[in-house]
Amino acid sequence: MIPIPHDIFTEPSDVDPNTLANLGPLRALAGSWRATKGSDVAPKPDGPERREFIETITFEPIDPQANGPQLFYGMRYHIHITTVEEDITFHEQVGYWLWEPATGLMLQTLAIPRGQTAMASGQGKPGDESITLTAKRGQTNYGICSTDFLEEAFRTDEYRIQITFNPDGSWSYDIQTTLSVHGQDTPFIHHDRNTLQRVGDAVPNPWARIIAAKTEEAGKPAAAAPVTSTT
Repeated sequence: MIPIPHDIFTEPSDVDPNTLANLGPLRALAGSWRATKGSDVAPKPDGPERREFIETITFEPIDPQANGPQLFYGMRYHIHITTVEEDITFHEQVGYWLWEPATGLMLQTLAIPRGQTAMASGQGKPGDESITLTAKRGQTNYGICSTDFLEEAFRTDEYRIQITFNPDGSWSYDIQTTLSVHGQDTPFIHHDRNTLQRVGDAVPNPWARIIAAKTEEAGKPAAAAPVTSTT
């Protein structure tokens, strides 16, 4: 547990509105990304099934967020995955990536439309070439929450994501999700990995866009007064 300050209500007064400048190790993720050679290893009755998938991810910077004195900079994200064989959704996921500059805390929240949510945590700093976040079932801070069916049939005990920022500007992830599958004696490691290439630039958060627009407007020369003819 981190120490709790005496004043838990007062929010920071010196907040920089530019989220992109304050994302620390998460800055390289901002923007839109795509890959066509993702790898998924999932449990099936006859043994692990390996699938190749097509993935699109968008990270959109949000305005700074405060819990009293705690200040986060972050991004909203959306993942959409299809497979080579068919165009229907293979996987969809939404959530937030957050970074707390004061402590180096990183968070990933995730929700999937099959009745599961989680929040993973890790530590990072600007310039990191690799970051790792984890969540565990049963934890009330950085944990995993599932439906009754998933708890009984495909219980998720642990989630781990490692992201590597590559020299060419791409980034790779390696996700290992430990499952307790009903009827199987040993845990199954559901494994996903991919390397994504940029297809769209990052867009500044709303607050930063407003300030930029006002600054641009203030810098424009005053319009000339209309000329009134005296003839």
